[in-house]
Amino acid sequence: MNIVFVLFDNVTQLDFSGLVQFLSRLPGAKTHVVSKDGKAVSTDCGFAIVPTGSFADCPQADIICVPGGHGVRQAMADDALVAFVREQANGAEWITSVCTGSFILGAAGLLRGKRATTHWAYTQLLPLFGAIHEQARVVRDGNLVTAGGVTSGIDFALELIALSQGEDVARTIQLALEYDPAPPFDGGHPSRTAAPLVSSLRDRVYHKAAADMEAAIKAIV
Repeated sequence: MNIVFVLFDNVTQLDFSGLVQFLSRLPGAKTHVVSKDGKAVSTDCGFAIVPTGSFADCPQADIICVPGGHGVRQAMADDALVAFVREQANGAEWITSVCTGSFILGAAGLLRGKRATTHWAYTQLLPLFGAIHEQARVVRDGNLVTAGGVTSGIDFALELIALSQGEDVARTIQLALEYDPAPPFDGGHPSRTAAPLVSSLRDRVYHKAAADMEAAIKAIV
C-alpha cells in the first residue's frame, strides 16, 4: 500500500508527522514523503524535513495525504504541485488532508460538492471551493477524508486504519503508540473554549490569517 504525503515549504510538521507515525504502521504500508523537487522543505517551527523523493519518481498513491500550514497560500498557486495532487487523486483509493491542506485539494478541484472540514479558523472559506462545511473533527464523503486542525490528523489516521484494516488493527496501533489523550485543559476548539480566549486569538492571529488565505484562494478560483 503506497501512502503518499505531499510536502511544501512552510508546512506544519505535526499535520504530517502525527499522521505518518500512525499510517506507517499499516500492514504492507510503504510511505513516500515527496516534495516537488525532492529537496528538503522548511516547516513553520524552525526545522526542515528531508523527503524520500520527488513528484517525478513517486509511485501511484493508494492513500494521498496533504497537510496544511502557513505555506498553503503559496502551494495552492503552484501549478506543478496542484497538478500532481490532482493526478495522484485520480488513481488513489483515499484522498485526504489535514488542517488547511484541504485548500490544496480544493485548488485541485477535489472538494466541489463534497462535505469537508479544515482548521476551525478557516472553515468559512471551504465554500469558495464548492465544498460543504461539516462541523466535525474528521469528515468522510466517499473516498475523500478531511481532518480539522493539526492534531486531528491522528484521529483521522485511526479512522482510516479502521476503515482499511479493521478496528482491531486500529486499536492495536493506538495501543502501541500509547495514544491516550488526557489534556490538562478542556478546550482546543471554540465550542469548548471560553469566548474571551477565542476572541483574543482571532483578533491577534486568525482574522488576518483567514483574510490572507481568502485572498489567496480568490486569486486562483
